[in-house]
Order: sequence, then C-alpha cells, then structure tokens
Amino acid sequence: MLFQLTPEQKAVRDTVRGVLARRLDTAALRAAASRERPGIDRALWRELGEAGFFALRLAEADGGAGLGLPETVLAFEEAGRALLPGPLLATHLAAGTVPGAAEGTCVVAAVDGALVEWLDAADVVRGDTAGAVRVRSVDPLTPLHRVPAPAAGSDPVAVLLTAAEQLGTATRACELATQHARAREQFGRPVGAFQAVQHLCAELLVRVEVARVAVYAAAVTADPADIAAARLLADEAAVRGARDCLQVHGGMGFTWESEVHLLLKRAWVRGRRAGGTAWAEELLAADLVASASDLGG
Repeated sequence: MLFQLTPEQKAVRDTVRGVLARRLDTAALRAAASRERPGIDRALWRELGEAGFFALRLAEADGGAGLGLPETVLAFEEAGRALLPGPLLATHLAAGTVPGAAEGTCVVAAVDGALVEWLDAADVVRGDTAGAVRVRSVDPLTPLHRVPAPAAGSDPVAVLLTAAEQLGTATRACELATQHARAREQFGRPVGAFQAVQHLCAELLVRVEVARVAVYAAAVTADPADIAAARLLADEAAVRGARDCLQVHGGMGFTWESEVHLLLKRAWVRGRRAGGTAWAEELLAADLVASASDLGG
C-alpha cells in the first residue's frame, strides 16, 4: 500500500509553508522573542484565516474547507516547523463555534490542563480561568498562565495536532543540524565529516521519520491508541532533536542570534499541552491491558 500525499494535501502544505516563509523568517522570530511581552501578529493571523488554516475541518456549508485530519496535520506540521507563535490549536478547535475564529479575526485561548497559553492576548478564552496566575515561560514566544483547577481529560484531536507541531519542530531541527554540519568547518573539514556529528544527524533523521510515519498514520486511523503513540514519538523527536541540533551547533546554538534554542524551548512547553506524555502513556497502557485480556479470553 502506498501512502503518498494527494495534490490537494500538497497544496495545503505548500500554502501554509509559503505564507509562513514570507511572513515569519528567523529575523522576525528573533524580533518577537526579544519583546518583553510577546504579541500576536494579527495581520498574519488574518492571512492564515483567509488561507483556510483555522477552518480546514469545518464543513463547506459552514464556510470551511471540508477537509479532514490528514490535511490539518500537514498544516500544523508547517506551523511547528516555523515556530509560529500564538494559540493556533485553541483557535482551530473553536472554528465554527466562536465567531471570527475560522476567519482569523478572533484569537481564542483555552484552558489546557493546568496551563493557559496566550491568555492576555486572546479575544475569547474557553474554560475556567478563575485564579489564573502568570508564570514565567521558558519559551519567550509562549506566555503562560497557571490555573488552580485544571481541566480533566484530553481531546484526541488536540493531542494529534500537538504531535504534528512537534513533528514540524523536529523536522526543522534536523534541517538546521545538517545545514550547519555541511557549512561549518574545523581543522579544514566540514564538521559533518566527523563520525560523532554524522551519528547525531543520522539519529535526528531516524527519529523524525519514525515520528512522521506515526503521526500521518494516526491522522488516517484517528484511533486514540495510534494518536497516543504518535504523540510520544513526536515529543521525543522534537525534544531530543533540538538537543542534538544544539550539540551539532556547539556554543553557537545557545546564542540569541540562532533559532536553535527556540526550537528546544518550544518543544518543552508544547510537551506539557493536551495531557502531555502522561495521558499518552496511560492510554497506551490501558490499550495493552485490554488487548492482553482479549487474547487471554
């Protein structure tokens, strides 16, 4: 069985990538990260709305694109690759129920566990934020608040789209590592000629491609266990990939001029979203127990 992107799916991916490449390069990311309080680029948000980003799964009769999870995963993967700031997930999930969310004219935040992303910048906040307290975020592009009464449970769609963003970040880390390994020279040779660097880049690529297969497959099956497995693999690919990318860059990766440290920080913060690893591990454990019981019966 062949799993190839359809022309429509490639168009979704290329459209989102084109918008973000034009509006959110490394210089723009650094400028946003340097602000004392990061804000949302409302013009970019509206452009994404016009491109259909937030309304991909909304029925055509309701003004959406009428597409499914596979296409949405591709769009969120591109957002993760570009480190697009803002409550993308909450706004996407609100399309069709919150006026303006689908069009990108309304920014929506949501209580997700004990943390709320972009609470102060949102036009609408879904969930109970009573007693919310601002906390210092390791990611300068994701302001956070903590709430005393976290929401219970996790939406599988939110888990899968978070995994897609992590996959995009892992992909970017792999790209940056290999580019640096080819361009940076030591002792008259590219650092990529050294076996230790080659091993790091190879491991980066393997984790990315394994996570990609899992995320894409989960988008097709929409099975909660597949989604949980995809989330665990994507989280690992993003966090370990960003760390290995830092190793390839050496001290340069920690500098403010580089975007590598931003990849790691975003992967850390995103890893706490939508139940985090705990939700995925518990769901997979329950699924294995159930499968073992069925076999025993």
